[in-house]
Amino acid sequence: MLTATSLTKKTPDGRKILDRADIALEPGKLLALLGPSGSGKTTLMRCLSMLDAPDGGDIQLDSHVYSFPLPAGAEGVESIGPKPWPRVTAVFQQLFLWPHLTLRENCLLPCKDRAAGEAALEELVKQFGMADFIDRFPNETSGGQRQRAAIARALVLNPTYLLLDEITSALDIEQTAKVLQLLELVKAKGIGILLITHHMGFARKAADTVVFIDEGKIVESGPAGILDKPKNKRLKEFMAAVKLA
Repeated sequence: MLTATSLTKKTPDGRKILDRADIALEPGKLLALLGPSGSGKTTLMRCLSMLDAPDGGDIQLDSHVYSFPLPAGAEGVESIGPKPWPRVTAVFQQLFLWPHLTLRENCLLPCKDRAAGEAALEELVKQFGMADFIDRFPNETSGGQRQRAAIARALVLNPTYLLLDEITSALDIEQTAKVLQLLELVKAKGIGILLITHHMGFARKAADTVVFIDEGKIVESGPAGILDKPKNKRLKEFMAAVKLA
């Protein structure tokens, strides 16, 4: 499992972004991370992926525990344990696709073993229905096609845990449904998925676990049913606002 215990993170001026946050992601499960804008969702994902070091707390990646803050002189999590990447791999809302490379070239760029990467990508091209556009440049493809390519680029690295930040935010209903189908395929491979999303219908259909964060604190978590019968006052207010939107 990928678990975080009592994660804290502050801004340089001392404002808390994460306040003793606990979260756990299981292989083969999808966790939907919800919360209002500025609640700490992306910060929590960046800390959980260890792209940013928390100011305090522990992260356990399978059998290894990374403790924070980093010791004096440490230059990154590699200083206190094995590199967590690519076992933990993240895809951000901006996608970060190189415009001068085709989608195929973008997907293969992070692969150290080119032959293995090409073999893995060919399978993903078939599964994700990308044959018609994989050799196009990003500006020649739709938002949904670029999303599929960004997920495929992460999967060629054979991660155990895949963290996704608002990857459906710019997609229409049909494209969002296609991404949901892709994530079901990813779960079936035994990969744990953390998904930051504002699509409540998406979370209800896809999530094994829902976690609601507000002002850096995890205030409620449980199965997707908590969205219909929330116990926490703040989650009730959030769901009421979603219905009015």
